Amino acid sequence: MTGTESMASIRDVAKEAGVGVGTVSRAMNNTGYVSPETKKKIDKAVQKLNYTPNELARNLFRNKSGIVGVIVPDLDHPFFSCLVKNIEMELYRQGYKTMVCNAVGVSDREREYLDMLERNIVDGIITGSHCLDGEEYLRHEKPIVSIDRDFGPKIPIVGSDHAAGGKMAAELMIRDGRKNVIQIAGVSPHILANERHTAFQRTLEEHGVNVETVSMDWNVFGWEAFCEAASRLLDEFPDADGIFSGDLGVVACMNTAGKRGMRIPEDISLVGFDATSVTQMVYPHVTAVRQNTSLLAEVSVSTLLDQIEQRRDILHRQILNVEICYGGTTRYAG
Repeated sequence: MTGTESMASIRDVAKEAGVGVGTVSRAMNNTGYVSPETKKKIDKAVQKLNYTPNELARNLFRNKSGIVGVIVPDLDHPFFSCLVKNIEMELYRQGYKTMVCNAVGVSDREREYLDMLERNIVDGIITGSHCLDGEEYLRHEKPIVSIDRDFGPKIPIVGSDHAAGGKMAAELMIRDGRKNVIQIAGVSPHILANERHTAFQRTLEEHGVNVETVSMDWNVFGWEAFCEAASRLLDEFPDADGIFSGDLGVVACMNTAGKRGMRIPEDISLVGFDATSVTQMVYPHVTAVRQNTSLLAEVSVSTLLDQIEQRRDILHRQILNVEICYGGTTRYAG
């Protein structure tokens, strides 16, 4: 068609292909059987007429938008940026688009985004942000999947095995012969990450290792905050010979320890959690517990789409395995 002609409609495609409008609709929406030969005719007609389906109208007819909202606390954090990337890729593979909401660790922003997603035409929500009270999520009607926070039986949860990860990190400290260990923790109720810190402390104390926990404000992910915490804890605990934290916290401690003339791993062992790309951007590479962000995304998306499309029964709690990625910040290297 020329620029002066009107855009092709589904009726034009049907006429060109010599089939009914219903057949074209079934072929394009995969809602019924259409023979391979007929599909070829329809595809050829679509290309010839340069037909573009009205996606909004089609989705409104289905009472679906084909869009999923994703809420995270801070896209600047390497774990959440990687997680969002994998969620977007998996949703796209499944035929959905992604609307990303960056709460930046502020409850008002998270609430505004949650309300916006509820009002607008998204089919469901995946949330990895945890500032709001659980009731804020429970009052919403859209299908929701939570990453790492337990809202109760109404909202499925997908997360990593933080308890196993904490125990793995502690066992590395024990193998390295450490006696005075610090862990940096964020505190928030009903978060699976709490299990990581509990298991880490319990395992070390069972082996006679002294453990100090330094708490940071929840949902604080800025590099400057970690650098300040690193300087403060090494001032407060000059005899520390091991540190366990998320990746950014460990890298900040690594920089601070190096400036103070401490040798890694001879004088102090460092173990991270997440094993994001930042652990490979420093030397030595950081030994860290790896969360499988690709699998987290795949399971979260699958669980949400099971709700949206009512495909099968929903598992309330799905916990994924973690593993150690060995670097040069521990004496023990696997």
